[in-house]
Amino acid sequence: MQQGTQPYHPPQAYPSPPGGTQGGQQRPGQQTAAGAAVRRPRTGATTQPRTRKARLRVAKADPWSVMKVSFLLSIALGICTIVAAAVLWMVMDAMGVFSTVGGTISEATGSNESNGFDLQSFLSLPRVLLFTSVIAVIDVVLATALATLGAFIYNLSAGFVGGVELTLAEDE
Repeated sequence: MQQGTQPYHPPQAYPSPPGGTQGGQQRPGQQTAAGAAVRRPRTGATTQPRTRKARLRVAKADPWSVMKVSFLLSIALGICTIVAAAVLWMVMDAMGVFSTVGGTISEATGSNESNGFDLQSFLSLPRVLLFTSVIAVIDVVLATALATLGAFIYNLSAGFVGGVELTLAEDE
């Protein structure tokens, strides 16, 4: 680089005033390079934050990705169902609900020869968790299949009407 050259200044968006000065006087910190003044913002000017908006259209939903996401979400829902059933059973057992209701049912169904229906052995924790697990597995299979089928149906209908239009906004 040669020593006599000026530093590079990119082209300005607005033309500079004649003579490279504003109001006939040069401001401090303002440089002129080949008759072009560096534009400085006006003092006291308020800038409003802009919101950028983009209109997008969902034209196709990939059935494979819908299946993977729905499978993972339905597994999470199944785990939450099993945990909720276990916690609910433990709370009801600690409150004595099974013993109270079980005693009432065994008195109502019992006779002189038999003790009646034993609710506590029928609604034991392992049996409740087994039943809840079966329901959760069925839910995983059905939710995954229905979501994938929904993606295929959406793709067919989006081919006719163009899909769903979304307006996304970003604050700057």
